[in-house]
Amino acid sequence: MNESTIRAVVQEVLSEIGKGTSTAPAAAPAPRVNGSPNGIPVMTAGVAASAGSSSYGPVSGDWGVFDSVDEAVAAAKDAFNQLRTRPIADRAKVVSIVKEMCEARAEEWGRKELEETKIGRLDHKIGKLQIIKQVPGTEWLKSDCFSGDNGLSVEEYAPFGVIGAITPVTHSLPTLAGNVINMIAAGNTVCFNPHPSGARIACEGVQAFNKAIAEAIGLENLVTIIGTPTIESAGAIFNHRDVRMLCVTGGPGVARAALQARKKAVVAGPGNPPVVVDETADIENAAKSIVAGAAFDNNLLCIGEKEVFAVNDIFDSLMDAMSRHGGYRLNAQQVEALTKLAFAPPKEPGGHHQLNRDMIGKDAAVLAEMIGVQVPAGTQLLYGETDTSNPFVPEEQMMPFIPIVRARDAQQAIELAYEFEHGFGHTAIIHSRNVRNMTVMGKLMDTTLYVKNGPCMAGLGLGGEGYLSFSVATPTGEGVTNPLTFTRSRRCVMVDELRVV
Repeated sequence: MNESTIRAVVQEVLSEIGKGTSTAPAAAPAPRVNGSPNGIPVMTAGVAASAGSSSYGPVSGDWGVFDSVDEAVAAAKDAFNQLRTRPIADRAKVVSIVKEMCEARAEEWGRKELEETKIGRLDHKIGKLQIIKQVPGTEWLKSDCFSGDNGLSVEEYAPFGVIGAITPVTHSLPTLAGNVINMIAAGNTVCFNPHPSGARIACEGVQAFNKAIAEAIGLENLVTIIGTPTIESAGAIFNHRDVRMLCVTGGPGVARAALQARKKAVVAGPGNPPVVVDETADIENAAKSIVAGAAFDNNLLCIGEKEVFAVNDIFDSLMDAMSRHGGYRLNAQQVEALTKLAFAPPKEPGGHHQLNRDMIGKDAAVLAEMIGVQVPAGTQLLYGETDTSNPFVPEEQMMPFIPIVRARDAQQAIELAYEFEHGFGHTAIIHSRNVRNMTVMGKLMDTTLYVKNGPCMAGLGLGGEGYLSFSVATPTGEGVTNPLTFTRSRRCVMVDELRVV
């Protein structure tokens, strides 16, 4: 079946359809060929369609901001079909643009995100944008080669196409920017459905990126976004036929929805990271690290320290040390008062406590004031002794208070950490100089991130080795995402030739 044969068949079919009508049929248009001049025509309802054309016709948007999911995806698809013809150097330019803009406008955008979301700390909002430059880009692309008696094979990493992405309110623009770098470095385009409470800053970032990208390489809509996001628009992206892959960073509900979609999904799920402090730990370093990690952006990080299990031998020393590093210790009555404000009882027996969302991401001083406590200036974190029945221990709360539970010994502390991490496989932390304890806990926890003797941020290359991403895919197993996360492997084989050795 060559092109001339197909033309003849089409002409014959159209001629038969036209018989018996009063008007002679118009001449059939010649089939258009998709991509290469020797490709096979793609027919849609009797009319040839280019593989690079949009299913929805002309689109309109405001530098990537759309009201319609169909139009946003169509624009991203058209942009992808243009990007795929461009050199990798153009993707590298996009990566540089996003990194440079995030650093240059970190203070402005960080302030706007805090004003819109009303959660977190300004200095850390700014800091999260300044560190976007550490997200890996096109330098992560690689090829694998197999050479032998039977010739030469090359495996390369190709893009999927349009990726549908969901971003959280906790890090709206930083997550979006990091995803843009990873996904476009890999050759994809992306359509975002941001969290409604962080949509305004997300849209502003998308518009700024698209304007600069268009000026630099002449392509528009590499990044699109739904201007007024809803649960329905998220569902439409999940199920859109032109969205080839999903990336979700959010709560348990949206994670489950993404996993039910019939396409590849990279899902950053929930966590409740525990900390173990054993009798061999450097107590000053442990206290400093716990305060720094749990207080970062008022404990909005999914990797952030959420509960501590400290062995009895060093428990009091740890409690004292934390007050020297920015923590403020609450007594038993104050812990009880804060707990009653932060949580309502479960709606049904055995269910989760109901978190007071008005307290999420508030400053430590604000939480303290709510229970009638005045804390010193510079206080970053509230902490206090609890037992495991306190809901701050099992629930993934996102506020700058951390419960500290006594453990009989290191083994019990590790077992409690395993129990209250709930098998999410997200993040776990230990402070110890005992290699055996570190090994036992690491094997038992089986978490994506396991940090020893440092704050949680070290797990993302901030004070520890490695690279940065704001999407840590735990349920689907990709871990800390990078450009290769958003590629598919393709193998090209030359039989018996091109090996010159």
